[in-house]
Amino acid sequence: MNLDKTAYRILIIEDNPGDYYLVDDYLHEYILNPILLHIQTFAEARQLISPDKRDFDLILLDLTLPDIDKESLLVAAKEISQTIPIIILTGYADLNFATSSLSMGVSDFLLKDTINALILYKSILYAIQRDKFLNSLRISKKRYMELFHLSPAPMWVFDLNTLRFLDVNEAAIRHYGYSEDEFLSMALPKLFSLDDLPVLKGLLAKTRMLQSHQCKDTYRHLKKDGTVIQVETSGSKIDFNGIPAEIVLATDVTEKFNQMNAIQEQNNQLKEIAWLQSHILRAPVARLMGLVDLLKEDELEGPEHKEILNHLFNAATEIDEVINSIVKKSKSIRNNLHE
Repeated sequence: MNLDKTAYRILIIEDNPGDYYLVDDYLHEYILNPILLHIQTFAEARQLISPDKRDFDLILLDLTLPDIDKESLLVAAKEISQTIPIIILTGYADLNFATSSLSMGVSDFLLKDTINALILYKSILYAIQRDKFLNSLRISKKRYMELFHLSPAPMWVFDLNTLRFLDVNEAAIRHYGYSEDEFLSMALPKLFSLDDLPVLKGLLAKTRMLQSHQCKDTYRHLKKDGTVIQVETSGSKIDFNGIPAEIVLATDVTEKFNQMNAIQEQNNQLKEIAWLQSHILRAPVARLMGLVDLLKEDELEGPEHKEILNHLFNAATEIDEVINSIVKKSKSIRNNLHE
């Protein structure tokens, strides 16, 4: 049989030497070189176990130690199990106590009279793998909390069924003006302009139907003081402590919208200038050119000559007005670009 070559670091807290040697034999049947440390009291364990260090991969804990009763031992074991997995070994079959110990974080509860080398080895593997999984969850939760609460952009989590806020970060509190308690006492539609509520309802209905969903939309939101802002939101479905929810990142794009509207207005003005140049200016220029051709004829004298000059003056004045209008609009566009 190929032995497990992992050098498991195991602390055995057992006051009965005979039980310790039996556990030692069991461990060496399946593990090539386990690193074992044997102590006999819980007081010694307190000195060895540090909350800041992980010196052991697992603790095998006898339930009947000379310096602590089993109820107090269970409470103390709960504190230790936050960082190191624990398997309780006992000679007494107490189903209620076993259930209580498991619910408080103990990985397994084994009766000394019923275990063998294989049972103990499998229990150790399960406890260590379970601890790795729980530790990865703790790390993921820590990363989530850091990314969520330290994000410079407003973020929140809301219940997909009730639409109530489940969590909100500091950036959202600052940007919208609501306190954390106010956020957590209200629902998502409170942030939305009445005109955008039908769109929101349609999107939420679609979101609930899909197993996974990511969306990016722009809405009009209301701050606490009534200010209307344009917000681009990016959302993704998550499981929030067993509740189907959506996490949302909100970006205020009001300034960008205003700039886009200003650019659109400038484009409209440029189109109007082009229209003036290509259409309105063409008519007086054509008249002016025709009048100049008439003036070239030597036969024109007296009243006819004077009348043509008047028409010529009027056409020139009309051209001047159109040019002034174009210059004025051009200055307006230039000033808006510099603002």
